[in-house]
Amino acid sequence: MPSRNHLDKVGRRKKKKWTEEAMERALTEVKSGRRTVRQAAKDFAVPKSSLGDRVSGRVAPGSRSGPARLITSADEKLLVEFSLYVSKHGFPLTKQQVVSFASSLYKRQHRRVAFSKLGQTWWLNFRKWQEKNITIQPADNVARGRTVCVRKEAVDQFFRLLSTVVDAHGLGDSPGQIYSCSETGYQLGRRKAGLSKAASPGHKPAPAGCRDHVSVLACFNAAGEDVPPFIIYSKAYPGGVCYKTRGPPNALYGWSDSGYVSSELFKKWFLKHFLVHAPKERPLLLIFDGHKAPVSLEVVESARKGGVVLLCLPPHCSHVLQPLDAGLSVVLKQRFAALAGDGRAADGHFAVSKKEFSGLLSRAYQTAREEEGVRMVKEGFRKCGIFPLNHYALNEAHLIPLHGAGPGAGDSSLKPAQGLLSVAQLAAAGPSS
Repeated sequence: MPSRNHLDKVGRRKKKKWTEEAMERALTEVKSGRRTVRQAAKDFAVPKSSLGDRVSGRVAPGSRSGPARLITSADEKLLVEFSLYVSKHGFPLTKQQVVSFASSLYKRQHRRVAFSKLGQTWWLNFRKWQEKNITIQPADNVARGRTVCVRKEAVDQFFRLLSTVVDAHGLGDSPGQIYSCSETGYQLGRRKAGLSKAASPGHKPAPAGCRDHVSVLACFNAAGEDVPPFIIYSKAYPGGVCYKTRGPPNALYGWSDSGYVSSELFKKWFLKHFLVHAPKERPLLLIFDGHKAPVSLEVVESARKGGVVLLCLPPHCSHVLQPLDAGLSVVLKQRFAALAGDGRAADGHFAVSKKEFSGLLSRAYQTAREEEGVRMVKEGFRKCGIFPLNHYALNEAHLIPLHGAGPGAGDSSLKPAQGLLSVAQLAAAGPSS
């Protein structure tokens, strides 16, 4: 709920009773010498002080009244275009994300200014200035986690968007240009058991200090070809360099506090890894789950310039619509557990260290490049109905209608206002030059 001060700053501002056209005519008369500032202000019904500021050069002609905007009009236009683009491609921005992106634009222009982020006043003014371009719509939080069934309306909307993009870019017969990326987590180290180590028959003690989480971001196209994996460690990299030399060829490495991909890590992967290892044919379609790690402004700009169409899966639907989750990820974990020596622990942990992880993953990852692995990837795309495009490939038992779930109470998100570009028009426009 915005405070009274915030509302006062927006609501009590006086509306100007003069037009820019009248100010320009008055300014022309004064500069030509036909009228004085006082006479021109009276004849054209504009404030004498405002006209005087424009005559003296203190205020540039055409400037808006009131305090200066924190981000420029060009950056604000870029923010609106970005918001509309991501909304049309399956991942509308929340208020917090819009403010965060606007803060990034501000920092880009004021690199030396100590600044955290824009506040509530900026958000209220932004909504007011852009009310013709965007609307605010409550987010539909049907569930907070993965569910057995997913909303049929969300799946239908995704397939309509997918069909539009595929048709607009001629990807119906190009499996090598349709990619999907998926993140899989590995818990390392055993939890403490009730029995002592000596009394636990067959117990393989985990190396000291290996209670960590590691994620692997895998990316394959519908033809079974892969982009080398992205391995994300929790807290820090393993010591030494052996984890790189023993890991999968050309793999990318990163770390985060949680061991999961973040917005910054996804930007690193997309700009420095995906665009490098992806084929040169354009356009490419990249399907991903952008709700765990929201896509950044730099990723969208680079994707549009580089001929890559980004398409986000609906929330809580990746277990139904993600091709790699349909078989390959499970097989990779099973292969990894077998190589670990004792299989996967009952509590879901693997008794390996962070240094050993990349070497074991490299051996397990060979499964994906073998004939059986390629077949599983292709089958995953087919089961999810992504390639060949087939909305009816999904099991209807996993889908529930919208009225079967209660209303959400989550954050609001930005949606395009009525009368703006349709999905078909945006997809047909292709990447920006």
